[in-house]
Amino acid sequence: MKNVVVYCGSSLGNHPDFAQAAKQTAQALVANNLGLVYGGGKVGLMGVLAN
Repeated sequence: MKNVVVYCGSSLGNHPDFAQAAKQTAQALVANNLGLVYGGGKVGLMGVLAN
């Protein structure tokens, strides 16, 4: 596997843990040399993950 597809909200949600989980997901992708394919913009949880 070379890429992972992720779809999540365009808002940050109701709890700060959601943004933290997005950051941890991004860190795991980087640590495992996996690319990200995402269907969102640069706002909300999709933005956190993409950044």
